[in-house]
Amino acid sequence: MSTTISLGLLMGLVGYAYRAIQPPPPRICGSSNGPPITASRVKLSDGRHLAYKEHGVPKDEAKYKIAYIHGFDSYRLNTIPLSPELAEELGIYMVSFDRPGYGESDPNPKRTEKGIALDVEELADQLNLGNKFYVLGFSMGGQATWGCLKYIPHRLAGATLVAPVINYWWPGFPANLSKEEYQKQFLQDQWTLRVAHYAPFLTYWWNTQKFFPASSVASKAPGIFSPQDAELLPKIPPVDKAPIRQQGDFESLHRDLNVGFGKWEFDPMDLENPFADSEGAVHLWHGDEDLLVPVSLQHYIVGKLPWIQYHELKGAGHLFPYADGVNDAIIKSLVLGKKK
Repeated sequence: MSTTISLGLLMGLVGYAYRAIQPPPPRICGSSNGPPITASRVKLSDGRHLAYKEHGVPKDEAKYKIAYIHGFDSYRLNTIPLSPELAEELGIYMVSFDRPGYGESDPNPKRTEKGIALDVEELADQLNLGNKFYVLGFSMGGQATWGCLKYIPHRLAGATLVAPVINYWWPGFPANLSKEEYQKQFLQDQWTLRVAHYAPFLTYWWNTQKFFPASSVASKAPGIFSPQDAELLPKIPPVDKAPIRQQGDFESLHRDLNVGFGKWEFDPMDLENPFADSEGAVHLWHGDEDLLVPVSLQHYIVGKLPWIQYHELKGAGHLFPYADGVNDAIIKSLVLGKKK
């Protein structure tokens, strides 16, 4: 009798644990139980849809065409501001899009660092951006820009990474340096990233369980913001999180964590200059007081890749693109800057 009871309890615990780690199915936009489709979208070759938003001058009149890649817990309507004056002066067109699972873009269960680059390429083709275009990525979108430099360099006229998120497990980092910076992060974030890297099947459970605090970034904990960030926050238009995560936290935030901090197929520090024999440049902008992405690791990356044009802003945190004039400086350097 006791063996039967013990076996029953064990099976019950296993069943409970299995259910706890399984994310709910996504609420796909346009489906019977999903949010409505309100954005312009393109249909990709695999049947998925990408939602996008156009900014700046009309595409047919543009001299420079930019694909913008948004960051973590964001979407197509949250971009580094493109001032109408600069767009008109230089002839800039920019398209921002929802990365898979965010906003109104269909989830991609097979999402990888390569997949986002191919999504960018296919979006550019469907919108007729031409043989070459620019890429601008902020934060986690900056990390995704590394994928564009790896997988579609032949399509790029230039690229800019703004405060790009790093992966502490990229093999090019010296173990002592990455470990030192990793251990400076909040303990809850160390565990969040550790789960995403070593046990991605537990990412949903870890970020929804109530026993321990999960990602401080997802919860926008005050401690993640630098003094400059705190000053800029009231100036940044408020963001409605409902449409960002409307298809489910797992398909947006949690897959982002698994891809961004999982095991990559390449190391950015092994990349070669994509513009060695042609016009164009790669820029990397970072604040020296960024509390989310360690500046010392960016120093190491640009030391390994001297062809990157590095811009470090003194006293700046993670949100520096929203400081007066910085957004225009970033975009001007992208389209007007030349290679070293």
